[in-house]
Amino acid sequence: MVKVLEEKGYRFYIYSNDHLLIHIHIIKEDAEAKMHLEPEILIKYNFGFKSKELRNILLTIEINFDYIKQRWHEPFNE
Repeated sequence: MVKVLEEKGYRFYIYSNDHLLIHIHIIKEDAEAKMHLEPEILIKYNFGFKSKELRNILLTIEINFDYIKQRWHEPFNE
């Protein structure tokens, strides 16, 4: 597991042995979510985040989209 970003207590991870589609895992305390980044940003699953938190997570992903995508490709040497 590689931490890509941490903001406001939200930790954004990728797994080095993960699979396509490009996505990110988000963890904060006991809550966890997974967001696909392509072909569009989409909530794949959410366990425990409230709507307001999901909006904050989506905004963070939008702001850092290029950086997150770049970090996704690093473990796969793409």
